[in-house]
Order: sequence, then structure tokens, then C-alpha cells
Amino acid sequence: MEEQQPVDYVASLKNIDYIVFLIYFVIVAGYGYWIYHRKKRQQTDSKDFFLAEGSLTWWAIGASLIASNISAEQFIGMSGSGFKMGLAIATYEWMAAATLIIVAVFFIPVYLKNKIYTMPQFLSQRYNGTVAMIMAVFWLLLYIVVNLMSILYLGAIAISGISGLNIYFCILLLAIFSIVITLGGMKVIGYTDVIQVFFLVLGGLMATYIALNLVAEKSGQTGVLNGFSLLTSQAGDHFQMIFKRDNPNYMDLPGLTVLIGGMWITNLNYWGCNQYITQRALGADLKTARSGILFAAFLKLLMPVIVVLPGIAAYVLHQKGMFQTEMLDSKGILDVNKAYPSLLNLLPDGMKGVAFAALTAAIVASLAGKANSIGTIFTLDIYNKAFDKNASEKKLVNVGKLAVIISMFLAVVLSLIIGEKLMGEGKQGFQYIQEYTGFVSPGIFAMFLLGFFWKKTTSNAALFATVGGFVLSVFFKLLPKFADLTFLSGFGFSGPVLDKEANKIFYEIPFLDRMGFVFLICVLGMVIITKYENAKGIQPKGLEIDRSMFKTNTSFTVGAVLVCGILVALYTVFW
Repeated sequence: MEEQQPVDYVASLKNIDYIVFLIYFVIVAGYGYWIYHRKKRQQTDSKDFFLAEGSLTWWAIGASLIASNISAEQFIGMSGSGFKMGLAIATYEWMAAATLIIVAVFFIPVYLKNKIYTMPQFLSQRYNGTVAMIMAVFWLLLYIVVNLMSILYLGAIAISGISGLNIYFCILLLAIFSIVITLGGMKVIGYTDVIQVFFLVLGGLMATYIALNLVAEKSGQTGVLNGFSLLTSQAGDHFQMIFKRDNPNYMDLPGLTVLIGGMWITNLNYWGCNQYITQRALGADLKTARSGILFAAFLKLLMPVIVVLPGIAAYVLHQKGMFQTEMLDSKGILDVNKAYPSLLNLLPDGMKGVAFAALTAAIVASLAGKANSIGTIFTLDIYNKAFDKNASEKKLVNVGKLAVIISMFLAVVLSLIIGEKLMGEGKQGFQYIQEYTGFVSPGIFAMFLLGFFWKKTTSNAALFATVGGFVLSVFFKLLPKFADLTFLSGFGFSGPVLDKEANKIFYEIPFLDRMGFVFLICVLGMVIITKYENAKGIQPKGLEIDRSMFKTNTSFTVGAVLVCGILVALYTVFW
């Protein structure tokens, strides 16, 4: 059959699309306003404002976890990675499902039993104020410089790509919308996230349907099943979950590391030691929190269908001559982050408005969640501890709101100044976020893990993991500049990377393996320091833990086994 000529699709929205988006905006804003005023106590009670204490149901917790997690980094960044490397990038989503089960069984009971509401509070209660304050500052910098900034920039690429609006104008709009939602507090965020997830899943499935159907049509067939079958045959190299060493994407996902190495550190730190995520469950009782987290695990299994398959479809369509200009950046370089927006422009009028709303929902929900966590940590763990220990509840809420506005302003400035440099020019935005978050993840996870389950762990050991973990991450990142790591390539622990500035190839440690090395060194260092200090008579205060805390009910156990069974099947099929 004769190859169809590519069609030029213009990035623009019609009146019907704006009407659909306006309906979405009114629903979210109206529902949020109603939730905000249903309990006046939210306006003055800091715990209710930041945590929605006792107010969120299991389905609201699960939906909020996913809405806050799935954002521009997935829709844009992960779809771009799907375009470049294929289904393997879905390991972040599918391994997260298994990780959520572990967090629900082992982590959440410890937090709730010890009445822990913020991550710095855990560090202060388990170790000391110095460790807590250092980590509070670390988290604030990470959330603003990496998370808020990257989501704003990648989100603006998406919104600009589908609407035709100026990217800088889109950044400002997203920031303002997010602030409005965030200032309503955790309760508003939690319940509006349920609506956000509905639009997110609906819009995502529509984009996947259109993409698969178009792949089928390009080969003279019809239907999404035929489209998927054609994807697996025409892009077979994009359906490998475990990369071999000769794969050009091995440095991003180094072989079995995704099953037994650094991927666990990434996920366990993100889902179990992250204020932004755990905050959703810390205001609930154990049964409700576990049910919500299990619900989120099931939703996680679905996410690659929404965010990865469209990227692979865009790759196949690009090979057939489509998106030749739409996916170029301002310098004429192929920008994989534009794969998803290019697909959305294929949607018919009206449906494009739904997809536009879905993208906005994902971005705003994630921005609002991170901004709320920033306000929580700054207010309860920095301002209330270091500046005003006797602040009233009303003042704490107001300080939190001010922190939200300032942090969003800083993120906007950073995205305008350095967003394109860090995530443009053909770079994978999702990989940028994962790598730079990984500079602090190993030390944090080591500190939390030993703090949970080894009562003898001392404050100085935790301080070593806090500061030492970051220093070690920087050291391993810069090491290839000064030492030849070619000898590690035989074990799969290094690979060739082109330094464009020096025009030289050097061997670098894959960042997931780097995280694994740093984690092991941190744990070893913590054990040595703790043993030494225990021998000198230092006996730190451990957390309240008993075995009964980790017992699960029958319904949770059945659901957890089902999630694990599905994961085994997926990895068996796509190994």
C-alpha cells in the first residue's frame, strides 16, 4: 500500500476545546471552594491545613497519590523516554507498584504509631534537631530546584505544544493555577485530586487510543489491538524491559539494576521517605492509609499504558514521516519531550480540550502537592522550630501560604532561566529529574531504613548519611573526569559517554548503579559509626515498633498478592 503523506497539524485550540477546559476548571475550582468552606477549622488549624488530618478517605488518598505523582515528568518526560528507549522506562511505574506495597506494610505503620507528620519531624524524633534541620533545607532545595522547576518547564512545553500559547506565558499560568489550589490546604488538594485523576486517566487513554489507531491506519488496518500488534513488530527493540550492555540506552537503565539494584532505592525513597508523597496518608488511620496506598498501586500498573505507549507510537509514526517539524526545538534538534504534545494535536476538536484538561490536571495536581509539602516542611520544621516556637495556629497557616507563593515564584524564575538548558536540546526531562534527585536519595534512604529498624543507630551516623551521601554522589559523578573507569565496563558498571564540551568519550557509572554504591557505603559507614559510639556508651532513642504493626488484613493481602502476580506476568512477557 502506498505510504500516506504526512499531515501538518497546527498547535491550536478551537472554541469547543476552550469550553471543555473551562468546564474542567469550574468543576475543580468550585469543588475545591466547597471543600475549603465545609470546615472552617481548616483556616486556622495547621495540622488540618497541611495534612487534612482524619478527613481523606482511602479512595481520596490513592487518587491523590497518583495525581500528585503523575505529572509533566511522566506525560512529557516519560513519554519522551518511551520514544527514545521504549517500554523499559515503564519499570519506574511498575516497580513503584511493588514499592507501594512495601511502604504500606512496613513504613506507614511506623509513622502512624509514632505520630509522625513530617519527614524532618521523624529525623528530629529519631535522631536530633541538627539532622532534621539539615534535611529540611535539603528537601526544600530539592523540591524547588529539581521538582517544581522541572514540572513547570516540562508542563509548559506540553501546554504550549497543544495550545500554541507562548511557553513562558504557560509557565506563569500553571504557577498561578497551582497556587490557587494549594492555598486551600491538603484537604482541597486531596479531594480535587480525585477529579484531576479522572481527567488525567480519561485524557491519557484517549491519546493512547488515537496513537494506536493511527499506527494501524498507517499500515492499512484499523483498531487499537492491531495498532499495538504493529507497534511490537515495527518497534520490537522498544519492547525490552531489561537492557543488555550493548544497548545504547544501557546507561539510563543498566540491566538487572532495575530489578535488584538502584531502582529500589529510587522508589523506596520516593514513596516511603518523601514528605510530598507520604503526607497524603499521614492524616489517616492505618487501615484507611493502607487501602489508599494499595489503590494507588493498582493505578500504577495502568500508567505505562497512558504515558509510555503513546511515546512508542510517536516513535513509529515519526519513522513513517510524521512529526518531522513538530518535534524540533528552537535550535532544530529533535526534542523527545515534544512527542506527547505532537500526538495530542491529532485529537479532534473537543477531545483536544479534554486532553488539554488532563495535562493541566496532572501538572497542577503535582505542583500543588509539592508546594504544599514545601509549605509544610518550612512552616512546621524550620519556622516553628528555629524562628517562632510559640506561633499561633493561624500564623503557621499564613506562613505556610507565604512559603508556597515564594517557592512557586522561585521555581518560575528558575524554569525561565535554566529550564531549556537542563531539559531542552534533545535531553530526556524524566531522566534529568531521576538523576539529580538521586544525589540525595541513597543517603536519605539509608538514614530512614536504619532509623526504622535498628534502634542502636546514632545521630552522628545519620549525619554521615545525610551529608556524606550527597558528597559521595557528587564524587562518583565527577570521578570519570579524573579517573579511567573503563575496567568497570566488563562488569556492566560503566559505559561510554560523550563529553560535548571536551569532545571526548569517557566511561561513567550509570546513575542507578551510582545510587546503589552510595547507599551501600552510607549503610556501612552508619554501621561503623554506630558500633563505635555504642561502645562508648551512647544509646540513642529508637522508635516504638512491635511486630503486630506489620500485620495486614485479608483484603489488603489479597490485593497485594494480585499486584505482585500482575508484575511477574508483565516482566515475564516483556523481558
